[in-house]
Amino acid sequence: MRHGNSGRKLNRTSSHRKAMFANMAASLINHEQIVTTLPKAKEMKPIIDKLITLGKRGDLHARRQAISQIRDVAMVRKLFDVLGERYKERQGGYSRVLKAGFRYGDNAPLAVIELVDRDPSARGAEDRARVAAEETADAAA
Repeated sequence: MRHGNSGRKLNRTSSHRKAMFANMAASLINHEQIVTTLPKAKEMKPIIDKLITLGKRGDLHARRQAISQIRDVAMVRKLFDVLGERYKERQGGYSRVLKAGFRYGDNAPLAVIELVDRDPSARGAEDRARVAAEETADAAA
């Protein structure tokens, strides 16, 4: 019997699932919108909502709890400094899952998980900065 066991297994071991959701949470905090499969997005929503609630609390214990879950100090800094302040007045519902059709290769259902009131310029900002740095390095050489 599986009484009280909630959540999808997603054909992964528990350690793989934990690492995958940590990486997805860090990517979602960084880009504020990611595309993944529908079951992963549905499982990701409560995780990211709880992390943003930690960011709203803002104390040292909440910061350490967030670091233990997503293991990326730069993303925890953004979570507490940017997102915690952005959602200070909102009482939950920080993310949304939108269906996005089916993947070409295996026809898996896709979804977009994004933060409500997201910053559109955050998506791809890291890549734009990297390309700009490479161009200036090439021009200097």
